[in-house]
Amino acid sequence: MKSIVNKPWGSFEVINEGKKYTMKKIIVTSGGQLSLQSHEHRSEHWLIAEGGAEVVINENTYHLKENEHIFIPQGAKHRLANREANDLVVIEMWFGDNLDENDIKRYEDIYNRN
Repeated sequence: MKSIVNKPWGSFEVINEGKKYTMKKIIVTSGGQLSLQSHEHRSEHWLIAEGGAEVVINENTYHLKENEHIFIPQGAKHRLANREANDLVVIEMWFGDNLDENDIKRYEDIYNRN
């Protein structure tokens, strides 16, 4: 049974993983946002399954709706936010040689995490 991990912005669960990929279901509650962050060892691909997302990649901001997707290159500063009233559901796919939850550098975080 897969476990749900609660975060200040919502929750996630790993739904599939292999040697060089991990797939997660992420739920971001209304007003929630992940930290502005980057990853040294992985790239990510986000598919918006439900709701609308505000996505920042480096200096660019994108507004995505259901069935749209976006690629986050390895090393890019990025953030995912839910500015809508309903939950945002994202399927997140990681790709790389070293897929570790601790491969994260935070630049800004509204929840004061390091």
